[in-house]
Amino acid sequence: MMLGKSRVGLRALAAVAASSLLLAGCSSATSSSPAASQEASSAAANLTMTFLPKNLGNAYFDTSFKGVQAAIGTLGGTVTQVGPAKGDDPAGQVSYINTATQQQVGALIVSANDKSAICDSLKEAMTAGVKVVTFDSDTEADCRDLFVNQATAEGIAKVQVDMIADQIGDSGEIAILSASANATNQNAWIELMKTDLAANHPNIKLVDTVYGNDDDQTSFDKTSALLQSHPNLKGIISPTTVGIAAAARYLSKSDAKGKVALTGLGTPNQMREYVKDGTVTEFALWNPQDLGTLATYAAAALIKGEITGAEGDKFTAGDLGEFTVGADKTVLLGDPYKFNKDNIDQFNF
Repeated sequence: MMLGKSRVGLRALAAVAASSLLLAGCSSATSSSPAASQEASSAAANLTMTFLPKNLGNAYFDTSFKGVQAAIGTLGGTVTQVGPAKGDDPAGQVSYINTATQQQVGALIVSANDKSAICDSLKEAMTAGVKVVTFDSDTEADCRDLFVNQATAEGIAKVQVDMIADQIGDSGEIAILSASANATNQNAWIELMKTDLAANHPNIKLVDTVYGNDDDQTSFDKTSALLQSHPNLKGIISPTTVGIAAAARYLSKSDAKGKVALTGLGTPNQMREYVKDGTVTEFALWNPQDLGTLATYAAAALIKGEITGAEGDKFTAGDLGEFTVGADKTVLLGDPYKFNKDNIDQFNF
């Protein structure tokens, strides 16, 4: 998503994370390669990829898939999107991983519904020669070739705590509305948020953490239940794009509008009306389209043998520029970005 900031800010629009569509294809095109990788980038390279988000029908992953499609078209490959209907279904992801392995795709691009539950199937895919790139939500490190991380977990946690602290005067009760209880990325952020709150915000009390399973109605209902269970609640953090939008929809029609602050990770198009009507002051995310683009170029670089996933490996991701593989076979997109009434109309995703 080209958002009119510096490249770092653009890549760092700091998400996540259900319904119809089973398959989506994309166009393909050819492109020239540097001389050093001419042979590996030839037609013999298997640039057939499977894109496996946590769930289908999710605006966040739909946006990521746009980046995947654009990148694969430039690279001259093909991609198919598959996935379960709900974002808490690792078993559903396993079946798609097994199918992709049988189809002998060149790479799997996966946002994991569980850190460990899909590992055996991913390892089988890797043994069969499939390159595995996780993005957005990681697995155990030995279950993939690379993890394309939207931002550091510490940075994502801190920006959300900073926003809620600012919005409630650094004092009072807050709750967290997360995705599924097994979502690796949300769980990591929540633990870091707890640490930050304890160390730097002693007057803020986290009274509850609930899970909407990245389902709109469930998240809506959980928001209602939070307000009923905690009448002194001053703020909600929702580190998931489905959750924050559902919570905003509830708050916008309730007596709590303007009294209970809401922040977290969302997309501008989802949240625009709630920012403009005063339900939400500020939220954050990275650029999910850029995240999909980066994951696709990383997968292609692995397929072509331009990188192995070793720390220090470098590759170019189109207009996003050059990236370096860090520790634990991780590639970092950038830092979180805050959206508010002063800038939200500059963005369209």
